[in-house]
Amino acid sequence: MSSELKIHGINGPVVTIKGRTSLGMLEMVYVGDNRLIGEVIGISDNHTVIQVYESTTGLRPGEIVTPSGGLMACALGPGMLRSIYDGIARPLEKIADISGPFIKPGLDIPAIDIERLWSVEIRTKINNTVTPGTVIATCQETPSIIHRIMIPPNLSGRVVYVASSRQYKATDKIVTIMNDKGERHNISLVQHWPIRMPRPIAQRLPINEPLITGQRVIDTLFPIAKGGASAIPGGFGTGKTMLQHQLAKYSDADIIIYVGCGERGNEMTQALTEFSELVDPRTGQSLLDRTVLIANTSNMPVAAREASIYTGITIAEYYRDMGYHVALMADSTSRWAEALREISGRLEEMPAEEGYPAYLPSRLAAFYERAGRVSTLNGGEGSITVIGAVSPQGNDFSEPVTQNTKRFTRCFWGLEKSLAYARHYPAVNWNLSYSEYVDELSPWFSKEVADDFIDLRAEIIRLLNEESELMEIVKLIGADLLADDQKLILEIARIIRVGFLQQNALHQNDSFVPIGKQYRFMKVIVALYNGAREITARQIPITRLKERGIFDKLIKSKYEIPNDELDRFDQLTDEINADIRTVISEHENEG
Repeated sequence: MSSELKIHGINGPVVTIKGRTSLGMLEMVYVGDNRLIGEVIGISDNHTVIQVYESTTGLRPGEIVTPSGGLMACALGPGMLRSIYDGIARPLEKIADISGPFIKPGLDIPAIDIERLWSVEIRTKINNTVTPGTVIATCQETPSIIHRIMIPPNLSGRVVYVASSRQYKATDKIVTIMNDKGERHNISLVQHWPIRMPRPIAQRLPINEPLITGQRVIDTLFPIAKGGASAIPGGFGTGKTMLQHQLAKYSDADIIIYVGCGERGNEMTQALTEFSELVDPRTGQSLLDRTVLIANTSNMPVAAREASIYTGITIAEYYRDMGYHVALMADSTSRWAEALREISGRLEEMPAEEGYPAYLPSRLAAFYERAGRVSTLNGGEGSITVIGAVSPQGNDFSEPVTQNTKRFTRCFWGLEKSLAYARHYPAVNWNLSYSEYVDELSPWFSKEVADDFIDLRAEIIRLLNEESELMEIVKLIGADLLADDQKLILEIARIIRVGFLQQNALHQNDSFVPIGKQYRFMKVIVALYNGAREITARQIPITRLKERGIFDKLIKSKYEIPNDELDRFDQLTDEINADIRTVISEHENEG
């Protein structure tokens, strides 16, 4: 067994050590003279394989590899909110101060600012028995989020020392506990957790509450539950990033984790700039007060791109354990899968479909399975909702990443290029998209919104499906030869598409729409359809009703009716009924 670990071979981010070593699988190591951060990914009798998370340019055979004795872990503590990290949880703003616009190799900067003082309120006493997850102290991390300092999941015992409530640095001792063996453990504001290992929970809970996003096409047609997982596949320019920004800004999650995984540098810069300018509608403060950003651009080391997803989900689990509802946006998992493919190729593994490694499905499953609504170790409740963007080449949804993602998510918001180019935002194709959470969420909608919410949703979907079938006929014979009841379906479907499903992200009344307003809008649309059917049943041309302008007025109502004046939908319904009675009366008088 080699006592001194020397580099034998270098292949991009993959480094090998010849001979048998004492390194453990997934152990974190420091590679070379610059102490690059790496992780052991393969061990055999004659060599050890290390994946390096930094650029290996200039690395030479013969340089020393230093073991750390622990797994690749992320430091967790107060100060993560408002921070911007790279793929291995190093703060980019501090890196920029030290090395400028490019990351200098070997920078080992802690994720948590160890010099900053926090006003800590101690919540435990001497001789208290504490178990994993017990909240022992709190501090105000940002104006909108209270940070709860918890006993790490692998510790329990009796409190033998308690500090007073005052200001502390992140690494200062605030509590000491003694376990059953008499061993003492000092607890600070910071704890470390391996990024590839899910944090333990008490139990999984049923998913029965929606994540309200304020986007009608999502909340009404294809809802996602708190603790659920969704995929947003779409080609270039279909609005994946813009939709995720809207979800981050308006969804009723407590914490937002945004992972920019392998995106273009200028696009990532735009995202970071926009996030810093967004105002949290719940508090009026900056949205960054409850946001963690992880930026790993396409020119950063490919191995760190692979790690960025796990860094993000580990931070999400930490805040979930505090009892918060967390939404994680991963943009995009396709770039993450490409990193897997590149590393797999350098390891000379047998490729599977389209060159991706055979373990792509299991890696995707391991990531999405860390979503969920759970009972935490301290008896609280929290959730992680994962929304992963997928960038299929050529907008081909049959490619491996999209298809395998569909296997592990129960919500699918397929973005359509033709809708995006027609300025239909969000460009969610209602014929391709689906949500399997509807049955679990139906009781919530019936109780919290209205008894007939799900029935109205089903009617809206039915009309869209009928329009899709009728458009095939229209392509052959034209719309003029359709019967009036079929023309009515096309007109109502146009209201649904243009008025209901399409939103203006920049309009004050339409950027975010409360679920109550969505329901009232749906109810008016269905009321118009049912009333207009009475006209077509009397053999009255539907154009007579259309000429009165009520169809266009209903479309414009999404802009004209404020979110807090829902009674105006009753006035709109009265106008619709009056127009229908007038058309029927005029027809009878003519007869």
